[in-house]
Amino acid sequence: MGKRSTSRRIAMQAIYQAEIAGSDPETALKNITESERFIPETLEFATNLAKAAWDAREENDKIISGLAIDWPLDRIGKVDRSILRLAIYELKIGETPSAVIINEAVELAKKYSSNEAAKFINGILGAYLRKS
Repeated sequence: MGKRSTSRRIAMQAIYQAEIAGSDPETALKNITESERFIPETLEFATNLAKAAWDAREENDKIISGLAIDWPLDRIGKVDRSILRLAIYELKIGETPSAVIINEAVELAKKYSSNEAAKFINGILGAYLRKS
């Protein structure tokens, strides 16, 4: 797994943990990374992504709510919501090709949620790209 893929996984886990624990992504990142060693570039990218996606969550939650027809935000699983928050943030900044971001979001969903969630996430992110 590439450095950026690992960074996205760590960032998603930090966003998820921060929401569950009612803490902040920095604390969550420390908890996640204390038992594993990562190269500095991976941790730096993960930290930047997690913090920025967390800070943009209110705005991005509105976007997700607008795209998830018949699915209120609180009905979307926390893992899936964390993946969507991260992917929407990354799509908005436009530093990485959208196909890469969507593919990695779908893979995170397959690994940490379900195949159905992967399809849902793919649909939401595709709808976001069509509207932006």
